[in-house]
Amino acid sequence: MRNGDDLEGFDGEASSTSMISGTSSPYQPTTEPVSQRRGLGGLRCDLDYLRGTFGKIKLAEVVLALIAFICIETIMECSPCEGLYFFEFVSCSALVVTGVLLLMFSLNLHTRIPQINWNLTIFGFLAMAVYAVNTYLAVKKWRMNSRQQSSRQTSDYIRARTESREVDHHPEIQRLDA
Repeated sequence: MRNGDDLEGFDGEASSTSMISGTSSPYQPTTEPVSQRRGLGGLRCDLDYLRGTFGKIKLAEVVLALIAFICIETIMECSPCEGLYFFEFVSCSALVVTGVLLLMFSLNLHTRIPQINWNLTIFGFLAMAVYAVNTYLAVKKWRMNSRQQSSRQTSDYIRARTESREVDHHPEIQRLDA
């Protein structure tokens, strides 16, 4: 048990004189300067990124996606609207995703979020781009085959119609109206 002499200057907190001036005190003033925070929580716009190649490309992507979205929203009427809805979805998604990426890279948030492996994220976006090219080529091939098939069906139909009119040239075929 402690006696009263040990508790002298103790009010439930450490004595301010022992913290500041005592050589045996573990509380020493810091020698590192406190950095001044600029902006909101230390966030600053990285103008070097925006002036660089990648920043200019991201800005162009955001502007083009915004223009595409505005153009699609000005259409008042459409008869087959499926393509219109798909384009609206794609342009809006591109605007949101590219805008978020531009914000992240221009504010250097990618360096402040260490939980995300950015190298894997980049490879994920590259894989997505390869899938997009694959989808484009598949749709292009499907349309080409569809056109060839419809032209083949049309030519078969026309050939059948002309052959049916040429019954007189084939005596083996009997006419029903005769």
